Amino acid sequence: MTEKRDYRDTVFLPKTDFPMKAGLPAKEPRMAARWEEEGLYQQIRAAREGREKFILHDGPPYANGDMHIGHALNHILKDMVCRSQSLLGKDAPYVPGWDCHGLPIEWKVEEKYRKKKQNKDEVPPREFRQECRDYAQHWVDTQRSQLKRLGISGDWDNPYLTMQFDSEAGIVTELLKFAESGQLYRGAKPVMWSPVEKTALAEAEVEYEDITSTQIDVAFEIVESPIAELVGAHAVIWTTTPWTIPVNQALAYGPDVEYQIGDVTIHLEGAEPLQRRYLVAVDLLETFRDRFEAEVRKMPGASEWNSDHTMVSWDYVEVPERADVLFPGAVFKGSDLAGTVARHPMHHLGGFYAEPRPLLPGDFVTTDSGTGLVHMAPDHGEDDFDLCKAHNINPKFVVDAGGVYKDDWLWLGADDLDAEGKPRRRSVINPGFNAPDGPICSDLRAAGALLSASADYQHSYPHSWRSKAKVIYRCTPQWFVPMDKPVKPFDFPTAVPDALGAAVALGVQADHTATLRETALAEIEKTRFVPAKGQNRIRSMVEGRPDWVLSRQRAWGVPITLFVDRKSGEYLVDPQVNRRIIEAIRTEGVDGWDRDNAAHLLGPDYNPEDYEMVSDILDVWFDSGSTHAFVLESERWPDLQSPADLYLEGSDQHRGWFQSSLLESCATRGRAPYKAVLTHGFTMAADGRKMSKSLGNSIDPLKVMEEFGADIIRLWALSVDFTEDHRIGPEILKGVGDSYRKLRNTFRYLLGALDGFSHDEKVDVAEMPELERYVLALLGELNGKLRKAIANFDFNAYTRALTDFANEDLSAFFFDIRKDRLYCDAPDGLERRAYRTVLDILFQALVRYAAPVLVFTAEEVWGTRYPECGSVHLLEWPEVPAVEADMARWESIRETRAEALERIEPLRREKVIGSSLQAEVTVPNEGENVDWAELFISSTVHQGDWAVTKTDNHKCGRCWRHLPEVSEDGDLCHRCESVVAELDATESTGA
Repeated sequence: MTEKRDYRDTVFLPKTDFPMKAGLPAKEPRMAARWEEEGLYQQIRAAREGREKFILHDGPPYANGDMHIGHALNHILKDMVCRSQSLLGKDAPYVPGWDCHGLPIEWKVEEKYRKKKQNKDEVPPREFRQECRDYAQHWVDTQRSQLKRLGISGDWDNPYLTMQFDSEAGIVTELLKFAESGQLYRGAKPVMWSPVEKTALAEAEVEYEDITSTQIDVAFEIVESPIAELVGAHAVIWTTTPWTIPVNQALAYGPDVEYQIGDVTIHLEGAEPLQRRYLVAVDLLETFRDRFEAEVRKMPGASEWNSDHTMVSWDYVEVPERADVLFPGAVFKGSDLAGTVARHPMHHLGGFYAEPRPLLPGDFVTTDSGTGLVHMAPDHGEDDFDLCKAHNINPKFVVDAGGVYKDDWLWLGADDLDAEGKPRRRSVINPGFNAPDGPICSDLRAAGALLSASADYQHSYPHSWRSKAKVIYRCTPQWFVPMDKPVKPFDFPTAVPDALGAAVALGVQADHTATLRETALAEIEKTRFVPAKGQNRIRSMVEGRPDWVLSRQRAWGVPITLFVDRKSGEYLVDPQVNRRIIEAIRTEGVDGWDRDNAAHLLGPDYNPEDYEMVSDILDVWFDSGSTHAFVLESERWPDLQSPADLYLEGSDQHRGWFQSSLLESCATRGRAPYKAVLTHGFTMAADGRKMSKSLGNSIDPLKVMEEFGADIIRLWALSVDFTEDHRIGPEILKGVGDSYRKLRNTFRYLLGALDGFSHDEKVDVAEMPELERYVLALLGELNGKLRKAIANFDFNAYTRALTDFANEDLSAFFFDIRKDRLYCDAPDGLERRAYRTVLDILFQALVRYAAPVLVFTAEEVWGTRYPECGSVHLLEWPEVPAVEADMARWESIRETRAEALERIEPLRREKVIGSSLQAEVTVPNEGENVDWAELFISSTVHQGDWAVTKTDNHKCGRCWRHLPEVSEDGDLCHRCESVVAELDATESTGA
């Protein structure tokens, strides 16, 4: 028997040095170092010079701590935007930035003093600020290194930092624009205040947490009223902030709320029953009664009652029939209460507490909870302040910056001692101060005014997102930007038409001068939001926001560089003085605003002794809100321009950077600083919970890069629906790794299959087989989908379309079918050349499509094929041939193929056949003129009812197909005979 020839050396198997094992953790840092050494970012800028610009303005991350997964997602999205726009041929520079001022940094620097039990206030201010500057710079450098490792392309050697002297001067320049246009005022208003950090906070610096508070009902005796039967009755208020009762100055009622008087009989031990009448909103009688009864039942015969300063004990409260006994009295409408006056429960102390407490109409009073009557403390509530101010009642300013009542405050002064002779606790955030048995409740109970007290009220309450401590509303002098002050057109020297047009768009009269709120709302309507719901969110916030509080009472930040006349209280507006201030900040940074410089800054026309230098610093949101001015409009970055095409941050920035930037730009330029705003959600743990170290469910991107590589994080970030909250975890990353391997394998196959491919081998599209033309038509569809996804910033759709095409249309379909042509056809055969031509077109397109997503892998793929052709990131969008195909017909063909493969699989699984090449398939006559055997990768195909059997045909010794023409296993089919003969002839002639 003649031994069969081994034909393996005649088969054209793919050849490539591109490894299947990625080894990204080792390769990526080397690649990033090479890009930096070669100045790749600058090369891209030069290549795109003069092209249409696309400007994404970087919202500055805070220079504090390592990069976390939220940072990674945010910067990958920004990088994807810039890289995809650059791929489209646009000039899309990226200037990264950092927010460097503010409380978190100052807090960290203070920590080392607290550990040493030192007072940071004793450190010279310049020295302390330098420590803050050094701390921020450390984290800028750390985060910059980490973001570069993530493959983020940008002007890393020339970022913007809000603490750079030029930036600080730019911030001051913007502040003084407000001052010169009259858009600043100093006033005392309640603002959210952190007693721990001793400073005012912006809404964006606050987070809400569920807490349990003390709730109390307190009786205020009515001493005057146009309604005779109200005199001697007690107006009942309900509050969850007992600590505010010491500064109560009035009560508020709802003009349209109905109120009822109820009689209560209190039986006293050894005395006549005490009759009381209480005024409560009709809709809240039942809930008040429940609280009241609960209080009495807790202490039967034990509670002390001070009636006319005589100590007695409660025996019980008699309430046999709830509705008709407790509240049988007359009903009044709230508006009938006008002119009614009560007295404070602690009126016997005299002084402030002996002053009358008027009942005032408040539109904000509801019957959602409480008693329908609200106690007013203008020091500690926005509604309280506004209502009292309208009636000439002013705040008292008795709670200090640390949230402690001042020593000289009558009720809670230094001489207010407990039963053991020790000073009472006076910190308003001390739980004991507000507890049912704390000093406030105890004194109210002793005065016979506390009707209920229980520490069981659950609600959401604001906390500082830095210290995590509860905040309070505290009335202090602050600097504000008014939201509703009309701004004259000349205040917008660069954008008068926009400002006026904005007002008209809102339905404002054409001769009306727009307010900041009106201009901002109109600009919101003109801005594109992705997702669209972001527009409603920021609109509602701007519609309802109070005046912008600019001032903070800290050390590390840009100073409010205003001189205030000590006599008039007005701040100085002098362009010459302002120019000197700006230049001083540009030269010395924030240290330039120093009392020692006052004479120089004021110049010869003003006496420094006549002016107060404001010591407050600016809200850091003003810093970041001004970046459009000192970055996009700066000569330092000539590639940039304003307004930006896109701002991109997390959805929490609707109340933060998006809004502060909008307000700053609208106030100084009459327009938004951006054309579009994209927001992303928050990254949650795999189970949907918030990540936390205590739960052990955090994913550290630095560790992920060490283990898997940056491209895995990038693929994850661009695969999730980032517009909503999304998840990450070990199993999710494992799935991402599988997707990555499939993509990598696609590129590996392309590189191997194109080994030795040359221009001479190309085939015109018109000469190609139908399958090749169909795949090119699919590529054209993909091309359109990806362009649309970029236009929509829909990177989840972009990545999904790319991976689906590679996996389903190429690997599982086109490559699978055509591998026989690649391996076994003659090199000069039309079908093989056509296939390799399409593979080349696919390679040129796919490597470009993948480049913004898998920045390192795409570079490795490109460099493997073209080691001398520079970086893949210099390339532009591929030119894809326009090819028409009957897509519906091919969809039907693919459905038939899928069914055939599904019918073949059981035979292979049961080992009836070794592979589909041994299958003989009968398929219904579809009337299609196609080579079904080639599509099914099977032996022969017949027409008829579905059937799959093992073929009796013999196996070709070279291509392994089972064909009728093969006499016995190991012989060659007609095609392979021809190819081998040609190869043998070529070898024998040495050609």
